[in-house]
Amino acid sequence: MERAARLAGRRLGEIARELKIPVPAHAVQAKGWTGTLLETALGATAASLPEPDFQAIGIELKSVPVHPDGRPRESTYICTLPPPGGDPPLWEHSNVLRKLARVLFVPVVYETGAGFAHRLIGAPLIWSPSPEEESALRADWEELMDMVCTGQVESITAHHGTHLQIRPKAANAAARQRGVGEDGAPAETLPRGFYLRASFTAAIFRRHYARAG
Repeated sequence: MERAARLAGRRLGEIARELKIPVPAHAVQAKGWTGTLLETALGATAASLPEPDFQAIGIELKSVPVHPDGRPRESTYICTLPPPGGDPPLWEHSNVLRKLARVLFVPVVYETGAGFAHRLIGAPLIWSPSPEEESALRADWEELMDMVCTGQVESITAHHGTHLQIRPKAANAAARQRGVGEDGAPAETLPRGFYLRASFTAAIFRRHYARAG
């Protein structure tokens, strides 16, 4: 938190110059860049492993693009769907809960017309789900995993899940991975991941910053 707090109020380009990390010139090149920059600045160790970014202390880092008024601009990626086949894991052993058990949120302010280098880093917060929040997330996860495991993944839309949703996660529409069809037979499907809805993250931010104020 001390490291993250020292980044607050600074611009991404300033941090990138200190770390000698090139700033992307175009949006197409920038996917994941902000998160990688902050991981490097804060010393995250997990890279692409399916466990929290700060392995020794069990904390996941999530950079969240926000409007100037602090509202999240989009949903927040959590992790990929588990591989098909076999029984689904229990919620207690799921990657979703493992990632969300303890989260360091770092807001990044996106101002209209400002390039990547000029985006401001906001005040960080550490969050863990309350019993009520975890219960709601678990209900969404169980509903969505039931659809995945019964071959209904292609039927999942952005309307499924109150706080947790499944969305495509691929570089382009041609990407495919192994999945299961409704008849139980192997089938190719678009790679997908779990995301926190922006409304859920916004509620976390409102409560935290109201207390901090």
